[in-house]
Amino acid sequence: MKQYTLATPRLGLRNWLPSDLAPFIKMSRDVDVMQFFPKLLDELESKDFIERMQFHFKEYGFCYFAVDELATGKFIGFVGLKHQDFKSNYTPSVDIGWRLMKSAWGKGFATEAAKSCLDYAFSELKLNEVYSFATVNNIGSETVMKKIGMNYIDTFNHPYLNDYPELKACLVYTKNKHE
Repeated sequence: MKQYTLATPRLGLRNWLPSDLAPFIKMSRDVDVMQFFPKLLDELESKDFIERMQFHFKEYGFCYFAVDELATGKFIGFVGLKHQDFKSNYTPSVDIGWRLMKSAWGKGFATEAAKSCLDYAFSELKLNEVYSFATVNNIGSETVMKKIGMNYIDTFNHPYLNDYPELKACLVYTKNKHE
């Protein structure tokens, strides 16, 4: 049985398992899922991402968690928290992020899991503030940010996206534990 760090009525959030690699590779090669990222990930890049998340979880007790739909036990993507240290006015900080398989879109899963992660960040991890970053054209992610009670604070050019002019302008949302 899988061990979940967080659970909602429909979702289980957990550390990554070797069995997540194949569905994550498939998701990371989906043009629609990866629309707001510089490129599709190959198998090695997907494996590296999972290993970084496993290390982050071991180091901090959280990461961009692998997410299972509890009714089916099926991996549907990730939602979670991660330390960010790229150069900006909003880092170092912990951000909340998500990426779900297209088959999981439109069901409220990202919002449901992200709300649980924010609660966890403030109540268990004792964080004072959480950020979220997304390219300006990523309306789906911005909608989730708003639904989980985050507030827009700025738009900035993401330093990791300087070679991708269509992606580098990013929104910054934040939520404080006292809001």
